Amino acid sequence: MRVLLVRHGQSEWNASHRLQGQADIALSDHGRAQADALRPVIEEIVPCRAISSDLARVAETADRIGAVRPRYTADLREIDVGDWTGRAIGDIQSDDPEGYLGWRAGTTTPPGGESWDAFATRVTAVIEAEQATPCQNLLVVCHGGVIRAILQRFLDLQPANIIPVAPASLSALRITDGKPARLELFNYRPQSLDLAAPD
Repeated sequence: MRVLLVRHGQSEWNASHRLQGQADIALSDHGRAQADALRPVIEEIVPCRAISSDLARVAETADRIGAVRPRYTADLREIDVGDWTGRAIGDIQSDDPEGYLGWRAGTTTPPGGESWDAFATRVTAVIEAEQATPCQNLLVVCHGGVIRAILQRFLDLQPANIIPVAPASLSALRITDGKPARLELFNYRPQSLDLAAPD
C-alpha cells in the first residue's frame, strides 16, 4: 500500500507563525491556492480511498485537492499543544528555548499538551487499521505533526531529524507486508520548493 500524505495548506495561524495544535483554524487565501495547485497531482494518482483530519483547515484542503468522499476522523488531528495553543512560535522560543527544541524533537510535552508517544500511537493506529482493507494508493490529508509521527513509526526517523512538512505538500510512503517501509517522496509541491516550512 502506498500512503499519500498531504499536509493542509497554509492556515491563517501558519501565516502569522502561531502554533495551532488542535485549534480549528481556517485556511488562508494563500493556503487555498496551494491546495488548488496540488489537485492535478492527486487526480493523476487516483487514490482508492481517502481519510482526513476533521479540522476545518484539513477538511477544506481535502475538498480542494479532490479527495473523494473522505472519512473524517479526530484521530488524525494534530498533536495537542496545550497552553502553547495560539502562541507565537518566536515567543515560545524566547521564553523556553530548550522546551521548544525538546517539543520539536518529541521529548518534551507543552504544559497541558499531549505527549509525542501518545500522539504517535493515536496516529499510527489509524494507518494500521487502513492496512486491513486493500488499497493501492491511500490518501491521508492531515497535519505536519501527523506526517512526522507516521515517518517515525514506520521508518524509525526521529522527529528531531525531520524538517517541518511544507503546507499543501505531498509525501509518499510504501508499506508492504513483510518488508521495511520505504519513503518514496517527501515535501513535494508542484509549484515551489519550501525548505523553511512553518511548524
